[in-house]
Amino acid sequence: MNNIKKTFSIKDLENLCGIKAHTIRIWEKRYNLLSPDRTETNIRTYNLKSLQKLLNVTYLVNSGYKISRISKLNNQEINEYVRNIISYNGIKDQSLNSFKIAMLNYDLALFLNTYEQLENKKNFREIFTTIFIPLLKEIGLLWQTNTITPSHERFLSNLIKQKLLLNIEKLQYSKPTKNDKAFVLFLPENEIHELGLLYIYYEILLHGYKAIYLGASIPLDNLPHILSLHKKTIFVSYFTIRPEKENIKAYTEEFNSIVCNDTVYDLWVLGKQVINIDIDSEDNHYYFESISSLIAEL
Repeated sequence: MNNIKKTFSIKDLENLCGIKAHTIRIWEKRYNLLSPDRTETNIRTYNLKSLQKLLNVTYLVNSGYKISRISKLNNQEINEYVRNIISYNGIKDQSLNSFKIAMLNYDLALFLNTYEQLENKKNFREIFTTIFIPLLKEIGLLWQTNTITPSHERFLSNLIKQKLLLNIEKLQYSKPTKNDKAFVLFLPENEIHELGLLYIYYEILLHGYKAIYLGASIPLDNLPHILSLHKKTIFVSYFTIRPEKENIKAYTEEFNSIVCNDTVYDLWVLGKQVINIDIDSEDNHYYFESISSLIAEL
């Protein structure tokens, strides 16, 4: 695992806080908001305390406070203002900031404490849809811009996965209440990104349906063995990196030939590999642009 990240560039701060580097420089010069260190080549570097302060300042600015007013507050007063706003308006934005700090420092205690605070005010569905999904999207962008390393992303996503699995287990003890259809959830071979599919599994169970979760990297020839589950079995998959865009049509045709045989089974698919792709789909293939659009069909 990489060492804890202790210094940040101004570009890192821009990516993490959503404040343009030009604006950060103005705030430094005009209001003495941050005091960066300088490298031998005069490049700004920032420590973790500077990042935490800027995250809080950004929260106050987004809440309607003028930067000129914020600049007159000390760190303790800034933290107090943030706490007061959170107690009045909710804790979404500050939770996102806390989770990002926990990720950057591989700080398990901070992650758990932040999650516990959320759990006192929201159910898991609300936490996942309003906090974790936006967080994961942002983390993906941070990884693409080299603001964080793959180990940061894996640390956070694995903790989110643990919470998801715990809540899935709670639902698994309940008997299905709907019998018109059942679901089989799987990922294609060499596809390992499970979080999206796991959350769909959670929603299917929450809606009262019977479901079997097979997990990552499942060959199509494994699926016919499970067709006795229900007379109307719906297969659900999530294409993040596999199959590649140009191979999706061939993959779904192979699904029909291997799995369906004499009986037609629906295949529901979502993921970035199929979004906005113009596919002449078979009657039993359904492509969804988002998790929420799939859930609406349950």
